[in-house]
Amino acid sequence: MTPRKEAPAASASSSTTFATVAGLAGWAVPGLGHLLLKRWVRALVYFTSVCALATIGLAMRGNIFTASAADPFDFLGFLANLGTGSLYLIARALDGTPDVSRAAGDYGTRFFATAGVLNVLFAIEAYEIGCGRKR
Repeated sequence: MTPRKEAPAASASSSTTFATVAGLAGWAVPGLGHLLLKRWVRALVYFTSVCALATIGLAMRGNIFTASAADPFDFLGFLANLGTGSLYLIARALDGTPDVSRAAGDYGTRFFATAGVLNVLFAIEAYEIGCGRKR
């Protein structure tokens, strides 16, 4: 009687679980997913780039959208901002007054949204690397 081969299924399940943890960690804190995957350089570059974009956006007094937006485009802005993970919570806690009447404030809104979209892409990459689909 030969033993069953259940070990690969358990291994695949734990690999998927770790990949999910890496993806969620990468969303919550930029670069943390790659740090868990021991991709030190990527983690540093991703953390620096997302934090820099978010900081520039806040410094330019960009608008940080909330979930209670009545306009559909404002809700899309909220989803983009939410992509920054914990940086969104920090931005909401700072509660700066946006000034989108000036070009700098409008650009600041775009910088913060770009940080969110990039962070989501980096978190997806961490998940893909954790699953073994990407190097």
